[in-house]
Amino acid sequence: MLAAGLRDGTAHRRTTFEVFARRLPEGRRYGVVAGTARFVDALARFEFDDATLSMLADFLDRETLAYLADYHFRGDVDGYAEGELYFPGSPVLSVHGTFGECVVLETLALSIFNHDTAIASAAARMVTAADGRPLIEMGSRRTHEQAAVAAARAAYLSGFAGSSNLQAQRDYGVPALGTSAHAFTLLYTTHDGPDERAAFRAQVDALGVDTTLLVDTYDIAAGVATAVEVAGAELGAVRIDSGDLGVLARQVRAQLDGLGATKTHIVVSGDLDEFSIAALRSEPVDVYGVGTSLVTGSGAPTARMVYKLTEVDGLPVEKRSSRKQSHGGRKQARRLVKPTGTIVEEVVHPYGRAPADPDGLTGRALTVPLVQSGEPVADLDFDAARQRVTAGLTSLPWDGLKLSRGEPAVPTRLIPPGA
Repeated sequence: MLAAGLRDGTAHRRTTFEVFARRLPEGRRYGVVAGTARFVDALARFEFDDATLSMLADFLDRETLAYLADYHFRGDVDGYAEGELYFPGSPVLSVHGTFGECVVLETLALSIFNHDTAIASAAARMVTAADGRPLIEMGSRRTHEQAAVAAARAAYLSGFAGSSNLQAQRDYGVPALGTSAHAFTLLYTTHDGPDERAAFRAQVDALGVDTTLLVDTYDIAAGVATAVEVAGAELGAVRIDSGDLGVLARQVRAQLDGLGATKTHIVVSGDLDEFSIAALRSEPVDVYGVGTSLVTGSGAPTARMVYKLTEVDGLPVEKRSSRKQSHGGRKQARRLVKPTGTIVEEVVHPYGRAPADPDGLTGRALTVPLVQSGEPVADLDFDAARQRVTAGLTSLPWDGLKLSRGEPAVPTRLIPPGA
């Protein structure tokens, strides 16, 4: 596309590309925008070095190679701030510049937003299901090593307490949290048999009594008794990683209380998702460890976002196929809320033409500048993004947080370019 556009000059026409989702993943009522800061950072470093150009020389002409050698995005980007909720048709990201400089960004934008948004949206559902109890992201072993870091960041964005991925702490400040594995307990096996007590003693000696001991390698009741005997009643926590977690949590809670370890927390893990977390809400569980389901989007590994051309030289353009339509024109969005703060509607309108707010409702602009003339201009503070997620979830209509299937929690109204 770039080579053809450069040959006939159309690569220099001014365009707008938009990132949006035609629909939410099946059963979802809202989504959480994630990856914005990662995209802005990646955009600033997006270029074609000599090694890349040498590879591309196998099939590109000299004019196109010369264009790419000098490539640096010099256009504008606006969109939803990271942590905002989105719904079908929400213009999550808009990229403005020449066709040539915008068209090569499709994979960069979609790979970041589709992954991070899918994880953040699943994580938000899990946070709601946990009802105030901390969650730890533990899914690095179940996904690509680079995706694992982004997944930990997205989970923390949506309210997880931390992650077992140390690179996520290094890159993004995500608190590092975790426990020992069964391998550590199994290590303390001799010719006389397993020695769980020695494993617990070694861990407590190294990390103190505030550590978390994994008690289900062998017999759980015996493991709990040994854990309290070794660490005392001030033991920080025990973890259960298998079995009927609700029943086991009740039994372990009663046993801990009976041993005087009334402040010892119970951590559960083992193929948890938002539904199993919700089912454990009435059980004496203090912390959840979530892995596979989270890093795979809990059944929705992509946010289904697309990157579509919507404007050329100020003229709206749109795809009109029967099943994959797009809506033309450069857009902005506004969110209408009741005096109570509950969201009523998302209004997507032509750029610079915000409609008047209806009586009794207050509107808030969602589209903010992210990049101007190729330079980042947005406040990409991560803590602020985390607060947006919390505020957004609080402002949803009461049934918007349900885990059951249903329509999007908030309707989206599109005002066409000519209206």
